[in-house]
Order: sequence, then structure tokens, then C-alpha cells
Amino acid sequence: MTEGGPSPGRPLLGQVLKARGIIRESQVQAALGEQRTHGGLIGQALVEMGACTPGDLALALAEQAGMETVDLSQERPTEEAIGTIDGSAAHAYGVLPLRLEGGVLLVALADPMNTAVLEDLSFTTGYETRAVVADGELIRSLVLELYGEESTLADAIADAANASIGGDAESAAQSKPVVRLLNSILHRAIRDRASDVHFEVYEDVFRIRYRVDGSLYEVEAPPPHLAVPLVSRIKVMADLDITEGRVPQDGRIELAIDGRPVDLRVATLPGAAGEGCVMRVLDRSAVSLDLEALGLQPHDEAALRAMTTLPHGIVLVTGPTGSGKTTTLYAMLSEANSPDTKIITVEDPVEYDIAGIVQVPINDEIGVTYASVLRSILRQDPDKILVGEIRDKETGATAVEASLTGHTVFATIHTNDAPSTVTRLVDMGVEPFLISATLESVVAQRLVRSVCSDCRIEFEPDEEVLMELGPDADLVRGRTLSYGKGCEKCHHTGYRGRTGLFEIMTIDDEVRRLIEANASIEELREAALNGGMRSLREAGLRAAAEGRTTIEEVIRETLV
Repeated sequence: MTEGGPSPGRPLLGQVLKARGIIRESQVQAALGEQRTHGGLIGQALVEMGACTPGDLALALAEQAGMETVDLSQERPTEEAIGTIDGSAAHAYGVLPLRLEGGVLLVALADPMNTAVLEDLSFTTGYETRAVVADGELIRSLVLELYGEESTLADAIADAANASIGGDAESAAQSKPVVRLLNSILHRAIRDRASDVHFEVYEDVFRIRYRVDGSLYEVEAPPPHLAVPLVSRIKVMADLDITEGRVPQDGRIELAIDGRPVDLRVATLPGAAGEGCVMRVLDRSAVSLDLEALGLQPHDEAALRAMTTLPHGIVLVTGPTGSGKTTTLYAMLSEANSPDTKIITVEDPVEYDIAGIVQVPINDEIGVTYASVLRSILRQDPDKILVGEIRDKETGATAVEASLTGHTVFATIHTNDAPSTVTRLVDMGVEPFLISATLESVVAQRLVRSVCSDCRIEFEPDEEVLMELGPDADLVRGRTLSYGKGCEKCHHTGYRGRTGLFEIMTIDDEVRRLIEANASIEELREAALNGGMRSLREAGLRAAAEGRTTIEEVIRETLV
């Protein structure tokens, strides 16, 4: 659930909750104090303190926004309204149709900010849709009572496969079986914590795969003739050109699925056998933008926390795509976010909204590049700046300039480990003496899969296993390790969830001297290790020794 500030003349959220008799003034002040210390939204702070429930917050937000509320314990939906929305949509979106009034469909939502779903419901029902706000638990129980248990993905595929679907793309995209099928696919993706959903079209096969914890797995496959209707449905929801299938297109869908705000980034791709697409799932409720939630070791957490208080300098986070770099940076910015600190970000794209931080999206097509926005940002009097990625000399030079003029710059860069980041900057054309003068820390990270807690088995490693690790074997010798034997919860992979490995290189005097001397990566690595840096391999083996991951995962994701 998201919250915005009140419009002029509208009451503050705390005042609304107080007037409803839900909270006291002392709780408002405590929540404001929490907000000043940790940032975030006052409503979230009140819920986390136990001062109010999410339902109380939703109704107060509705009142603040001037939206109508309804007590579902007193009002029964009409059969006519129930028939306008498919059960899969009601389950997936967390909405309950109440009644038809003069061609307008009244639906109950739990989240007053979830108005993006209204346009989609209007499209599929053919009615103008108006929202009222109701208690989320009552919505869920009534949806279950009136529509029954949600059908499985296999049921949705069977219904769509046997249905008569219109011939043209637009009518096919609006057909109820296709809508229901896509709802089921998305609902299961969120339930399984998928980061991406792949729709792949081959000559005689249509394949759907989810990426979960960094690995792809296949789900039930719809028949090939459903590829065009499903992709067309996705394009309609993402506001893409449904008639154009020859060029790639990018779009975005904002929805609430299971009452959780989800941002879907859509990228279509024309292939030899037909048009496919990938949906990147940004589930805001599944990501905790908090340093404590990253699974850091105490000394690593303390180091990252210290970086957020730097008065100036550059902090770089490096790693491959999908290694959690953005999440780490967002957590650091959330830590630094306070009323006396101005933070501006430039990102491609803006992935998560953080209250109190100015976030600027990149748009290369109209010249809104990292370097050009960064130069403009310097005229906005920021204290701290996030650059989504340093990818060229111009961006690197501007980041250095920002640091030299008294700003703290956080950014990502693509390298294999922390020491090689220095040579990457030199290769871009940034002068070594400028790197030495501005670079404060480099954080390299990887995400490794965590052992499934439901099917965990402990064992003592034998010497054959330890031999693969060479001199690092002592880190796990004599320790009890773990692996997952595979179960329903982890899709029989033995892994569920991921944990981060961090290699933190602090730029001390010796490393600065080597940077200015244009030293090799090996020399920089040796100096950093002597200065207390733990390598990614060491961090991984310590995680394996604690039972959080397996040696196989560590070997796969880290270099010696």
C-alpha cells in the first residue's frame, strides 16, 4: 500500500485516525519520530508499531483521499455485479464487485491507491468502474464465498484451450478465458516469488517459464494457439501497439495482485515463430529496503551503514545483472534518508518509490541521459546522489566532479569483483589520481540460493568435497553443512529464497597509493585483503558453514 501527502485542505492521516478513535496523539508523535529516523511513510510506521491495522489504515487513507468507504458486513453484492467479473480476476486483484448503478460498476478495493486496476476492469467488463474502499479481510472472505476457491493454472489453461476465442488480436485479448488465464499466470508468479515471467513462442510449442531465485523453471504449457491472444492481452494492459508485432516494444503495468502492489515491466520481442515477451516482476511488498533485511554479517552491515554517513566521496556497488545491487543501494539510501538530507537519484528505470527522495528516470530517446541529468542534479543542491549505473567516461567524470564538490555519490558498475572496479574506471578514461581522490568504498556482491528450510538435511563434508576448495577448505572443515533434498515448497530444487554475499573494499592509504601508481588488479586485491577485505569466496564459504547455502552454490557464483 502506498501513501501520498494530503491535498490542500484535506486532513493529515494521523488526524483522520485520531478522529476515528483508533490512535492517540502520543502514537502519532512516536510514528513521526520513527519516520524522521528511518524515513518511510507514517501509516506504515503506525502499522509496524501495532497502533492500527492495515484495514484501519486503508479506510483512513480513503477518507483522506475523499473516497467512499463501505461496510461489507452490512452490504451484500448483487448477483448482476458478481457476474461482471471473472473469479480469477476477483482473486488475483483482490476486488469485489458490489452493484451496477446506471451503467457504472461499483467495486470494493482494500487499497485506495490501487486505482490502476479500475482501467483494466473497465476494459474487460465493458462498464465504467468506480471504486469504494472496504476491509481487505472481508473482501477476501466474500470473494472466496461467492466465487469459490481460485482455479488452478491447469484449469485456466484447459478452459482457454477449449474456448472459442475471437480471430483478431483485439477481440482475443478481451476474451474472458484469456483474461482468466493471464490472471492465473500472474497470480502464481507472485505466489512463487518469480522475478521474471517468460512467454516464449516456438514453431510448435508455446512455453512459459518463471525465474525464481535466479533459476528458470517451466510451468504448465498452454497450447500454441493461445500465444497470440496472451501476448496481445499483455500488450493491451501495458498500453503497447497491439497491431505492431515486427519491432520490440517496452511497456509497464501497475497492478495489485493479492492486495500487493506489483509493477510489471514488459518487453516484447518478435521471433521467427511469433512474438514473445518477458515480464519483469517488481513486487514492492517482497523487497524490504532496509539494511537489516539484506542478511549482512554484522561487520558488513556496520560498514555499509558507515558509508551512508560519508560527507563526500564515491561508493560503488558492483556485480552481474540480478545480483541485488539496486536493492542494496536503495537500502543504503533509506538509511540515509532524513529531513535534513536531500537525496536525488537518476535511474533507468526507477524501480521502487522511496518517500522523501527525488527520483529521476532516464530517457535516452529525448536526451535525458545519466550524464546530462547528473549535471542538472548538481544545481539542485543535493547532499547525496544515486547514479543508476556508471557506464561511460562522461558519467564517470561527472560523478567524480560531484564528489569533488562535496557530494556523496552512490552508483553501480559492472565488474567481477571489488578490486577490478578500479581498472574498469581507468579503462573508461577516468584519471587514476581522480579515482584515488574520490573513491571511498567498493561493494561487490552476489546472490546465492538459500537452503530450503522445509527439506534441509545436515551432513559432515568429506575430504573429496573439501579438495575442490583448495586452501579455502579450512573455512568449512569440521563444520556441519546443509543441503535441501527437494520438496513441494522449493519446487524440488532444494533451495528457497536467496542470501547475499558481500566483498567490501575500503579505499585506505595503501590502496590509494596503488591506484595512483596504476597497479594491477592482483596488487590491488592483495592490498585490500591485507587491509581486512573478505573475498566473495570467503563470504560464501562462511555462509555455507552457517547452513545458509551450499558449497555448490558458492563455487558456481564466486571466483577463487
